Parts: sequence; structure tokens; C-alpha cells
Amino acid sequence: MVKFRGVPHDSAHKHVTGEAIYVDDLPCPPGLLHLQPGLSPRAHAKITKLDLAAVRAAPGVVCVLTAKDIPGANDVSPTGTGDDPIFAVDEVVYAGQAIFAVAATSLAAARHAAALAVIEYEDLPAILTIEDARAAKADLEPEQLMFMGSTEEALRFAQHTLSGHLRVGGQDHFYLESQAAQCLPGEDGDLVLTSSTQHPSEVQHLIAHMLDKHSHDVRVHVRRMGGGFGGKETQAALIAAMTALATHKTGRPARLVLDRDDDMIMTGKRHDFEIDYKVGFDDTGRLSGIFLDLASRCGCSMDLSAAINDRAMFHADNAYFLNNADITSRRFRTNTVSNTAFRGFGGPQGMMAIERVMDAIALHLGKDPLDVRKVNLYNKMGRDFTPYGQRVMDNVAPQIIEELETRADYAARRVAVRAFNDSHQYVRRGIALTPVKFGISFTTTFLNQAGALVHVYTDGSVHLNHGGTEMGQGLNTKIAQIVAAEFQIDFAKVKITATDTDKVPNTSATAASSGTDLNGMAAQQAAQTIKTRLVDFAARDAGCTSADVVFENGHVRAGEKNWTFADLVKAAYMARISLSSTGFTPRQTFIMTAKSISARRFIITLTGPRSAKLRLMC
Repeated sequence: MVKFRGVPHDSAHKHVTGEAIYVDDLPCPPGLLHLQPGLSPRAHAKITKLDLAAVRAAPGVVCVLTAKDIPGANDVSPTGTGDDPIFAVDEVVYAGQAIFAVAATSLAAARHAAALAVIEYEDLPAILTIEDARAAKADLEPEQLMFMGSTEEALRFAQHTLSGHLRVGGQDHFYLESQAAQCLPGEDGDLVLTSSTQHPSEVQHLIAHMLDKHSHDVRVHVRRMGGGFGGKETQAALIAAMTALATHKTGRPARLVLDRDDDMIMTGKRHDFEIDYKVGFDDTGRLSGIFLDLASRCGCSMDLSAAINDRAMFHADNAYFLNNADITSRRFRTNTVSNTAFRGFGGPQGMMAIERVMDAIALHLGKDPLDVRKVNLYNKMGRDFTPYGQRVMDNVAPQIIEELETRADYAARRVAVRAFNDSHQYVRRGIALTPVKFGISFTTTFLNQAGALVHVYTDGSVHLNHGGTEMGQGLNTKIAQIVAAEFQIDFAKVKITATDTDKVPNTSATAASSGTDLNGMAAQQAAQTIKTRLVDFAARDAGCTSADVVFENGHVRAGEKNWTFADLVKAAYMARISLSSTGFTPRQTFIMTAKSISARRFIITLTGPRSAKLRLMC
């Protein structure tokens, strides 16, 4: 067998030397227009006057884009809710919302012109915080509840009870490459976009919808991103849409690379949460019941807030058996930029809640927080059901924690930390050992699919394309290793190519910790299809059975014959054997994940009195 060692990221040397090409590194095509959006400084206001005459008359300006220039839908909402306009019309709902965009012959000209806009506003009441939204009953969607057992009864008979409140702040993605896109005109009104996006197909579909075109009129190409972290899952569509609209209107190439300040103002962040809890427990710290109320600030639109808040609920148990639990989720609309996907996708906020509870219990009982955590871990003694109805299997957390506690010499280090803190007034140290249980894949079931395209050329080299995007995590390298292993050829024989909607269609976002699993399985399946054809051909040619055909170390043995991989491929080509195949992630790839996905049915939308709710008994 070919022994595969760890290989460097395929672009590592390019990152170091500066050879890696990002959107703003692309050569400027003739006639390139540079874009600058005009942003609202108000959080919530009516637009009473919009005068762009001076903007249009400024030197270098070719066109000024507003909502009136959009032939189709003025919307880039990822879930079809229609509440993410490309350009504001009549009213702005957050500071930083785009009202227009300038397309000029230079970036300096575009920025200068954008500052000449005359816009007057009539301020409206602005809801900026969770507290404001709660008072105004500004729910983005109805309150959601997930529960198990009888929490009220458990707390009534608990040896100890505690209640508390914590805030989990937001966070900016701060990817090294800001939001960026470039659009080139093609024949027959076609558009070719290079976009810094985690979701090329979504960008393709939304732009087609905006321009009242078909998806086959729009091609989206992604070689790499300078970081994403969820910030380019949905937010990239707005930037790409502006460039596509400029090209559609002028017939000229267009580019928009956001200034860092504009990027931080215009684009969504991690959801900030306010969390209230009430917990019952015994003298060992073991929970008997818990109420958790998770309230999040979602911003001005839906974006992905429903799924993000669902995942916060699903991770509110982290690695602990809650026994009796009521987990409520409130999703609030505010006049702030719409919060969006961020690494962990709501999971960290949910886990933060239960970890704070563990610390509070330990403090109340005077125990080591690790002891409280250990006594509450999921285990196989009837304490293995989640609040959303999934049985926890392959649970190695107890063993791992015991091993880490010993190997890290946790007890002695904790004593040393306490001694240090007792002797220092201002500088303090801390130590903690905490588990994490994190669910991979999308809770939106249909997104758990992926495609790939594999070509084998007559010299034995392989061309690989798949629907995942490379944002620095080494996805392309890993999937190329999968294909090389399947053919038993050297890794260098596999060419990694840019993600492109004209090669693999209808892709899911590279997100949900599933990029390698989904796209890797699709690529493997495509390679296996070609390999099966080669095996059948080799067996016929050598007069043996398919079971006698072995791929190993760049060679293929069949009976008495021994080919190099390249020689076998060339012979198969001469025999008119197809050396190309698509692959699609088979359903069984996510057997375990499917149980997690079904959790959505354990969430109840509260539309009436709580007394009417059903209970899931485990």
C-alpha cells in the first residue's frame, strides 16, 4: 500500500511567499469598475430625501446603483424570507445598511463620489439591545421550547437550588481577506464571478434571482478565501450581488473589495446572548433539573438565526445529562446588522450556559468544578439521553477526562494555582478542564449532500473538483489525499482545482464541520466508480476475476499482469473505457447524524399557554 504521510496545505508555500491569489490579487481586466457602497449612518429611519446628482457627476463615475436598477428581486436572504434587501428602499433598519453603490474607474474615485450623496432621514425608534427587544416584544419568530421530564417537580424537591444570569458577547469574524467579489461579463448576458464565499451555489442562485436570470446564466468560482469562520456563508452574497449588478448594467467587469471598516460595519457577527438559569442539584453537585432561558440578539433580519438558535438549544446540555430540563429560546429582532453564522453556529453560546452552571454549583458547594462536571457527564447507566431525544453513543468523555486529569497532574496544578493566587493581590491564575460535545452536519436536512467530479487523464494524472470551499482549513488537501488513496497513487498526481458551479452544481455551504465528510465521500465515490471500471477492464484483459485485481504503490496487478497506474489508464482509454465520473454523498454517510437532525421535532413553538405543552419523557 502507498503509505501516506502528512502533507503540507496545498497553498502553504503560496501563503508564505505571497503567491496565493485572492480576489483583490486578480489582474485588472480592461475597463474594470471599482465599487463603493453608500451606507446609512442611522439605525432606524425613513429616507425622506435621496439626491445622488453630485455622485453621478463626480469624476470617474460610470454609474450609480440603487434598488431601481434591480430587474428582479432586491433581496439576498439565504432562506427566502425576503428581509435582506441589497439596497434600502424608503427605510433603513441598521447603521451600515447599503442605500446605493458607486461604480467608478478607480477605487479612489468611487469613494470620493460616494461621500457626495445628499440623504435626509426622519429618525424612528431604534431597538438596539436584547433588553429593548424584550420590552418591545420584538420577536423575530415565536418563542421555542425544548424539554424533558418534569423540571418544576425536580426543582421543588431538590436539595439545593441556584439561579443566575450571564451575558455572552458577540464577536467579529475578522477574516484576513475582507468580503470581496469580481464579476466579468460573458456572451449572451452570462456572468462569471470570483467570490470570497463559503457558499458558491447560494451566491449563484441569489444573483440569478436578482437579475431575473436562470442559474445557468451565472457562474461562481472560488479558489480560496483568506478566512471565513461563517462570515462568508451568507454575507458574501450582498457583495457579489452589487458587482454582478454593475456588470449587468454596464457590460463591464466590476470589483468590490470592502475596506476593513466598512466590512465590520456592514456584515453580521456572532449572536450575543443573555441567559437566565435556575438549577436544582444534590450534595454531590449532580443536577436534578434545570430551567434555561436563552435570549439572542439576531439583528434586523432572519438570516440563519433560526438554525443558529436551534443549535444553541441542542448544545445547552454540552456533555452532561440534564435529566429534567426546560430549555427556552427567544430570538429578538433589533435595529443592528443581522447576525449570522460564526464558528460553532450557536453551539458555543449554549455550552457557555451549562458550563457557567457547573461553576456556580461548584462554588456553592465548595467543590472542585471538575468534580461537579464529572458527576454530571453522560454515561451508560441510564444517563445517556439528550433533551432532544437522541441517545448518546460512543461516549468516551469520562475516560478521556480521567486520563487528562492524571496526565496533566490537574490536582497538583490546582493546588499550585490556589497558592499563587493567595500570595498575589492583582495577578491571578486559573485552571479548568472542560469537555465538549459538538454535533456535526446541518440541522437543515437537505443541506447534508455534496457532489464531486473526478477525471483521470491518459498519463495517469487526476483532476479533482468538489463542492467544498477552501478557506485555509486544508479541505482541498484532505480530499485530494482521499482520491490518491483510493487509486493508490502519489498525492502529487492529483490536481486540486477551484470550486466552480459549472463543474459541481447545487452545492451546500462549507460549514457545519462537515466539509471533509460530505465532499470527501463524494470524491471517493467518484474515484471508486472509475476504479471499478478499471478493475473490470484489467480483469478481462488479464483473464482473471475482479477480486484478483490489486491497486498498490502506483501499480495495478491483475493475474500475471502488472501495469503502472498510468499504463492501465492509457490501455483503458484505448479500449474506450470512461475515465470520468461524478460522485454524490450517499445517504448512509450520515446515519448517526440523522438522529441529531431529527431533534427539530422536539422543539415546540409556544403559541399558547405553557400549561398546554407536551412533554418528552425519557
